[in-house]
Amino acid sequence: MPIHLNLPEPVQWTLLGIFAALALSSLGLLLLRRLKPNTDFTQVGLRIRTWWLMAGIFTTAIVIGPVVSIVFFAFVSFMAFKEYISLIPTRRADRRVLFWAYLAIPMQYWFVHTAWYGMFIVFIPVYAFLLLPMRMIAIGDTTGFLKAIGTLHWGLMTTVFSISHLAFLLALPPEGNVAGGAGLILFLVILTQSNDVSQFLWGKSFGKRKIVPTVSPNKTWAGFLGGVFNTVVLALLLSGLLTPMLLHHAAAAGVLIAVSGFFGDTVISAVKRDIGVKDSGDLLPGHGGILDRVDSLTYTAPLFFHFIHWFYY
Repeated sequence: MPIHLNLPEPVQWTLLGIFAALALSSLGLLLLRRLKPNTDFTQVGLRIRTWWLMAGIFTTAIVIGPVVSIVFFAFVSFMAFKEYISLIPTRRADRRVLFWAYLAIPMQYWFVHTAWYGMFIVFIPVYAFLLLPMRMIAIGDTTGFLKAIGTLHWGLMTTVFSISHLAFLLALPPEGNVAGGAGLILFLVILTQSNDVSQFLWGKSFGKRKIVPTVSPNKTWAGFLGGVFNTVVLALLLSGLLTPMLLHHAAAAGVLIAVSGFFGDTVISAVKRDIGVKDSGDLLPGHGGILDRVDSLTYTAPLFFHFIHWFYY
């Protein structure tokens, strides 16, 4: 099945809407700095500037074409996996195995490019799962073997297999969806990222009861429920523009993305807390690393993909 990517009018208007929202954010920050000159808005400014950069790169990849888009998502997976490997303790013997783990990234995205769904869906969960420990035992070091292979494969599943579902939305047939695969990607990314922001704002404004205080102390029930509400509303507003979904499916997708995004963020927070770090890196000023930015997508991407694939493709 060939991949078709175009930029129909709904996608163009949505991209313009993203940059309009960023422009309003920049204007709002400028006004706040004038109204409150003694308040430090450095972190907010860093976050907004980084959002401009990320939105620009993301939009460029979508506009140029499917090959560039897939390479972009492969690079995101590579950087997220690299950050993950740099955080977890590894044995000296594992360095030879890491070559094969990194090789799984271009192979996984090649299956996306060729729209080979059968291999895409089993390559990392089955073949990499079986082959990596075979290579590890060939080295002969059994000390810490179970922990080493478990953390390695979990990292591949999280940063490569999960994120690659975002790219495979491009391979879905365009029939029945005016916005095509690019529309589905925009729908998922906008809802996932806005859910993160909504949960933060609701939690800061009304949050009192914490959900998982030992894992992520800033997450509250008010933030979680407010994020679900906002995400469902946004899903209903965008579904007719960017997806083929009926309203009841759009509402269900909104709940799915909001809840799974919460758990994706919390799971990566648990990993970082276990390791003893605040951020996975410093590549994105104000946001941390790539893994910090895609943590929610590690859950929302595969779950949304299989949700819409089941009902519409």
